[in-house]
Amino acid sequence: MKKVILSVLLGMILNLANGQAPTYQLSSHILDVSTGMPASGVTVQLEKLNEKTKVWSFVDKKVTDGQGRIKEFLDQGQQNKGIYKLTFFVKDYFANKKMESFYPFIDVVFQIQDDKHYHVPITLSAYGYSTYRGN
Repeated sequence: MKKVILSVLLGMILNLANGQAPTYQLSSHILDVSTGMPASGVTVQLEKLNEKTKVWSFVDKKVTDGQGRIKEFLDQGQQNKGIYKLTFFVKDYFANKKMESFYPFIDVVFQIQDDKHYHVPITLSAYGYSTYRGN
């Protein structure tokens, strides 16, 4: 009986270990510095550069959550080294706030060189933006 119970417990533990949520290598965040609030509802597209042909290929497209974040770009279980571009489509974000924007979209190009996590946020206003490598 003890062997049966131990076998069942071991099976449950292995199922839980295999069912863990995936981890991601890339995340982003948008802070609207004109309001001091996160920019939610902004579409962000991820592309990867083919360094031989110099052509960008689509990887993924997501929308920022209520905290202005996207946490799930690039599955950590894959090899993701390369040059990437995040395109932040901000025109509609400002139009929804009844504001003009100088930038219809913002491209941020960066390079992933290792297996570490990369956080690529922007701070944003209608007439300016800044980016940096966060953590």
